[in-house]
Amino acid sequence: MKKLKIYLDTSVINFLFADDAPGYQNVTKSFFAEYLDEYEIFISEIVLAEISETPQADRKKLLLSALETDKIRVIENDRQEEISALAAKYIKSGIIPPRKQEDALHVAFCTVYEIDILLSWNFKHLANIKKQILINAINETEGYQKRLYLLNPLEVVYEK
Repeated sequence: MKKLKIYLDTSVINFLFADDAPGYQNVTKSFFAEYLDEYEIFISEIVLAEISETPQADRKKLLLSALETDKIRVIENDRQEEISALAAKYIKSGIIPPRKQEDALHVAFCTVYEIDILLSWNFKHLANIKKQILINAINETEGYQKRLYLLNPLEVVYEK
């Protein structure tokens, strides 16, 4: 069976080190320890740019070190104009707030590169059913037929 493609947004990587949220942190650590081989895992330069904006040098180093595995691949983006235009449509339609441009870019990136799942701990702007339905409606209108699932790490771990 073909492995599902999962895109990690920055929140998933951040929760590896979220001592103030032990429940989410434990699920995230479990996902990284036990499930990376079960999926094709991707990030983009958007994730790397968000991490580079981390003000604490030690924290930034931790976040980058979590990505130092051959199990997580950075997709080289050669479709920036298409991604930016699609992200703008999510914002213009009110699905993603204007101040959350990176979230819109994550979604557009996943859509354009036909990722199966955008994995996020951001329930308000990404990982919720209402956003998923609205985003897939825009995608279909724009000619993207592949469904995108907006899930959190709890939804992709299972009994082995």
